[in-house]
Amino acid sequence: MFTGLIETTGTIRSLEDVHGVTRITVAGPPTLVQRLHTGDSVSVSGVCLTALDINPDSNLFSADLAAETIARTSLLRLHPGSIVNLELPTAAGTPMGGHVVQGHVDGVGTVLSLEPLVAGARGAATDWWLRLNVPEECARYVVEKGSITVEGISLTVARVEGMAVSIAIIPHTYKTTNLHTLAKGSPLNIEVDVMAKYAERLAASSATAEEKNFELTVEYLIANGY
Repeated sequence: MFTGLIETTGTIRSLEDVHGVTRITVAGPPTLVQRLHTGDSVSVSGVCLTALDINPDSNLFSADLAAETIARTSLLRLHPGSIVNLELPTAAGTPMGGHVVQGHVDGVGTVLSLEPLVAGARGAATDWWLRLNVPEECARYVVEKGSITVEGISLTVARVEGMAVSIAIIPHTYKTTNLHTLAKGSPLNIEVDVMAKYAERLAASSATAEEKNFELTVEYLIANGY
């Protein structure tokens, strides 16, 4: 489990086919890479991957991408030099910040705009306003003031307009994640709040057969005083 509080960033070194398997190699800071062991989980821009071929001397680690990962995420759209967000799993007993993030991406959204709150301001000198679209299958789980994971970052939804979502980005988040490298049209890994999925499943399973088959009719309204 992750929290969506990005620990650091890394750089894509390569994406290549290795004996029929797509392998991604990431260069990260020694503070993160040297804590990795083969088989450990690591979040790469919101995608939970299994660390392989760890090389502490060159601060590199690799991971194999399953077909489902390729289909559901933006990782295959990246290229050498792309900046990715990195986070290691939350240790038991660690204070919980952000929200519950699984690293199981639900779909890929797109940057609609990323603009400074103060016109003309640069870098981390101001808040930023991120506007993105979310995949249709994710939209029903996104609510105003609810949590959403974008590129592995735990963020709070400020506004929802159909499938367009607006989020306020503080200077620290803009500076220390890959958000400052994104442009209009950039793909974004999106994970909705898993609690919303559980709530939906619970509501559906707890409904009685009568409730599931209920149909609102004129006769019903008249009988109930409407």
